[in-house]
Amino acid sequence: MIGKLNWQLQTNSLLLQGDLDRDTLLPLWQQRNKLLTDIDCIDVTQLHRVDSAGLALLVHLIHFKSQQQNIKLAISGISDQLATLIKLYNLPGRDLTH
Repeated sequence: MIGKLNWQLQTNSLLLQGDLDRDTLLPLWQQRNKLLTDIDCIDVTQLHRVDSAGLALLVHLIHFKSQQQNIKLAISGISDQLATLIKLYNLPGRDLTH
């Protein structure tokens, strides 16, 4: 079953809701330039599921924001499941969180 991904812009933050996986991330990817303009944090508190493609997207968004605007984009609300995935890929968690 394919999940659904929703998002909303809040003050300096992009709130993601639902599933962030290979089946749901394309619309977010296509709007990344517009969505990243005025934010410094992505809130993943309301994500139910994140797969390796979703994690890759988050890492890319962090890198993109850093390269384009010289701003460190943080990820807040990381679940235990996502933290485990970050560790499995040997990513520096301190660079992903507030």
